Amino acid sequence: MLKVGLTGGFACGKSVVAGMFAALGAHVAKADEIARRLLRPGEAVYSAVVAAFGNEILRGGGEIDRRKLAALAFATHGPRVAELNRLVHPAVVAEQDRWSEEIGRQDPQGVAIVEAALIFEAGVRDHFDRVVAVTCEPGQKVERLAARLHISREAARQEVEARSRAQWSDAEKARLADFVIDNAGSLTETAEQVKRVFLELKRKAG
Repeated sequence: MLKVGLTGGFACGKSVVAGMFAALGAHVAKADEIARRLLRPGEAVYSAVVAAFGNEILRGGGEIDRRKLAALAFATHGPRVAELNRLVHPAVVAEQDRWSEEIGRQDPQGVAIVEAALIFEAGVRDHFDRVVAVTCEPGQKVERLAARLHISREAARQEVEARSRAQWSDAEKARLADFVIDNAGSLTETAEQVKRVFLELKRKAG
């Protein structure tokens, strides 16, 4: 079984590419979805994050409001994203590793892909056999985020800039990755690249 990390900058289209890989037969897990589970009431990570960031990040029912948490973590006047990452990432990585091991038992010749934004930044490159980086143009990130969240272009630009400051650049990720998928073109063009990469990954897995 081949363990693959799928990474890229904020709003570059990682989830779209992950879906294309899944459609071709890859097993896919998303670090963001794992983090969502770990941030539910009753989880140890939830308790640690609330203790660090305060009850102001909670909704009425006690759940964490991820928008409020992100606003505090990525605030330009004093970013606390490193603190948030220290609280969340170790548990997320442990869950990713457990998932990969289970997929390996179920499908020894399969391709297990973890979609995660901070593979290089978190120092977990060695958890994967191969890494795929997704890239696109900066302006496209803004346009896509604005469309996805139904917000203004200016609000999307501010969000992209704030999130991008906490990540390595697309160029840095692409330089270190084993494969690069350019998501600046049409979905058809992206799908063709994904298919070529998947065939190579499947060959290595077999």
